[in-house]
Amino acid sequence: MTIGKRIANLRKQKSLTQPMLADAMNVSQSTIASWESDRRSVSNDDLIKLSDYFGVTTDYLLGKNGTPKWANEKDTKDLQDFLEANEGSMTYGGEDLTEEEKQQVRVAMATIFWKRHKHD
Repeated sequence: MTIGKRIANLRKQKSLTQPMLADAMNVSQSTIASWESDRRSVSNDDLIKLSDYFGVTTDYLLGKNGTPKWANEKDTKDLQDFLEANEGSMTYGGEDLTEEEKQQVRVAMATIFWKRHKHD
């Protein structure tokens, strides 16, 4: 998934329109549209602002999920299906996890999954 698709997904999860996100980021709506379609790169400063705004890591936005090169499409789909099936029940101490905490769980689970299923 590209950075643009990640931004669009996060925006939609918060039920925001492009103009609403543009206002929050202090950029134009066309900038948001360009980011989401990957026609324009996100500056480092804006990457940090997006990370803070959505409560996710910059690594998440950049797609640094640690997927190994040997992983095939089925491996990736299996992990994605597992994470999606369990995302709604991610709580700790009876409280729902934040998006950043969920992302940290995803990274930890991916690390365990890839280590367990390593193809030598």
